[in-house]
Amino acid sequence: MDDYKAVNMANWDERVPAHVASPGYEVERFIADPAFISRVVRFDRPRLGDIAGLRGVHLQCHIGTDTISLARLGASMTGVDFSVPAVEQARALAGRTGADATFVVSDAYAARDAIGDAGFDFAYTGIGALCWLPSVARWAGVVASLLRPGGRLFIREGHPMLWALDDNRDDDLLVVRYPYFERPEPMVFDQGGTYVPTDVEFTHNVTHEWNHGIGEIVTALLDAGLEITGLTEHDSVPWEALPGLMERIADEWRLADGPWRLPHSYTLQAIKRA
Repeated sequence: MDDYKAVNMANWDERVPAHVASPGYEVERFIADPAFISRVVRFDRPRLGDIAGLRGVHLQCHIGTDTISLARLGASMTGVDFSVPAVEQARALAGRTGADATFVVSDAYAARDAIGDAGFDFAYTGIGALCWLPSVARWAGVVASLLRPGGRLFIREGHPMLWALDDNRDDDLLVVRYPYFERPEPMVFDQGGTYVPTDVEFTHNVTHEWNHGIGEIVTALLDAGLEITGLTEHDSVPWEALPGLMERIADEWRLADGPWRLPHSYTLQAIKRA
């Protein structure tokens, strides 16, 4: 296993129990309310359209709450994640909720071989997924291999401009600190905590991450045989990405002062050419 995978897996594996218990993931609400869907998928729903009866694959699905949300909209879902504890929790939640969702342990790059099937109607990936992958071109090839001709990719991600900003400042300046473009070497962080509320203190706090520019993502998908059908930039994200500078708006966060200055996230859609 590549070093970055081992380092990142230790980080994610340790956080799984805290994420399951955190109110940020609302796991108990999924169990109590058969109609409940995650905040992320609620945001996506107007752009997702009708997915009832479709076969979908969710890459880097973590504990499966978004995957199960897509199943509750009528899709037959397969979730893929490299963390064994995360997949175990996703399977348990699917069992307790009766969701039409199965889960497979696999690195995103090996998803096609791990699933042993292709011809999906749509592929979905959500906030905070691409930053864990060193090559967006390789990822685009996996997406293309999973979709049937005419199948659709749906991705909502943190904007690479947001990822490039320094998120650990004591002033109100927006400072570009990290690469916007994909670089061969990772950005190495050593940060405790996590992105949802928890009192748990973690020991595996080092991560290896990469940014990917919008142009790089679009070009990778075009080169892999997909046609871009939509690209929308948003002025909000589903977590407080810049602590102290953001305000809560419904289920999302955005800059309190002039949110129009910064693209916070984006939605990209593409179809696989015949």
